[in-house]
Amino acid sequence: MKLANKVRVAVLSGGCSAEHEVSLRSAANVMQFLDSSRFEIIPIGIDKQGKWFLDNMPNLGDDHPIWHTFDVIFPVVHGTLCEDGTLQGLLELTNLPYVGCGVLASAIGMDKDVSKRLAMGAGIPVAPYLVIKQDQWQRDADSFSQQVMEKLAYPVFVKPANTGSSIGITKVKTPAQLKAAINEAFRFDVKVLVEKALNVIEIELAALESLENSDPIISVVGEIRPRHEFYSYEAKYTDENGAELLIPAPITNELKEKARAIAREIFLVLECEGMARVDLFIEKETQQIYFNEINTIPGFTQISMYPKLMEASGISYSQLLTHLIDLAMKRHTRKRELIRSYV
Repeated sequence: MKLANKVRVAVLSGGCSAEHEVSLRSAANVMQFLDSSRFEIIPIGIDKQGKWFLDNMPNLGDDHPIWHTFDVIFPVVHGTLCEDGTLQGLLELTNLPYVGCGVLASAIGMDKDVSKRLAMGAGIPVAPYLVIKQDQWQRDADSFSQQVMEKLAYPVFVKPANTGSSIGITKVKTPAQLKAAINEAFRFDVKVLVEKALNVIEIELAALESLENSDPIISVVGEIRPRHEFYSYEAKYTDENGAELLIPAPITNELKEKARAIAREIFLVLECEGMARVDLFIEKETQQIYFNEINTIPGFTQISMYPKLMEASGISYSQLLTHLIDLAMKRHTRKRELIRSYV
């Protein structure tokens, strides 16, 4: 039974991706900080096999009228089949409001290659990189390895195109290490990027759609200083001393404003809605800013940069969650006014 005058929020967590555990931590925080005076929280878990759980009821089944139980859906899920537009497509079919980017921006944001191509089309620099599909690699690995040597040189980063949380990423310093790194990345995706490793400062910005106008709210700039070889999964989640997070970033005001302008442009170019975390590089030698990647459902753990950046910009964790739900409901109201048939 619905509690009087409260909005029923279904918080989705888990999912059948390599970022399942990160999602569980994020969702626990979201549920803790949702305004209990306004929202009734209904947790929904998705296990690693893709089965959905409502409270403690396993495997709801295809015919269960689950979507009639909620007013708005808050997906706190990461990675493939969760953040890449597939879940968002399902949520569109529920005809209920849901938090975050829609199908298009979610799919674009998850694919590091496609998002970089769109950024370049908008005149935003990206680090030099090459792309290879799994069948191409199996046919001619030696030819591609030679291209990496000629066009990028070492060191390079090898990345699955469609994962987050640095899963499947390897820093490769010599040609002898390349094949093993690419094979490792192909464990997580069928498309892999090999990207030139620049000498950079890593910065992140939080972008939040405004309730009032089309110009997104952009946070202060934060810097990440990994204490590992790079900002790996371990540095992010398993080693409490894996990285130093500096908010605000100790860079010049000119660079901060340039970074904020690029983050705003990326959010708009990639058709984002709701929220996104924009990750950028500043090359140390030239001060050139490069787009690295965008995360359309950023982490919401206690140590995650997105809520920390928004809090440093004057929006508390609880206010942020309420804002995101209000955005979801506003978008749903707007889309309900569209004509879906033409006679």
